[in-house]
Amino acid sequence: MPSKEQRRRLKAEIIGDVQGVGFRFFAERHARQLGIEGYVRNRYDGAVEVEAEGAAPALEQFLNELRQGPRLARVQDVKVTWLPYTGELGPFGVRG
Repeated sequence: MPSKEQRRRLKAEIIGDVQGVGFRFFAERHARQLGIEGYVRNRYDGAVEVEAEGAAPALEQFLNELRQGPRLARVQDVKVTWLPYTGELGPFGVRG
């Protein structure tokens, strides 16, 4: 397992045609494959929100997947905030 210094926390807001196209389950599948903890959920404004923690390289790869999205999604923008690792998030899952 990476040391705490090698782990980070990512908050991302995915904007575009990203609801109703399987985006949350796409994110969940990739996060679990990469060993990332956290959640993904739809927001009231049509965006998808992701909060995730894990090894920095895995989060970078996950972010690349989020920028692509599933086949039917049209990602216009991804707003990213990097934060220190906290260890507060459990197994990655879909919320709301």
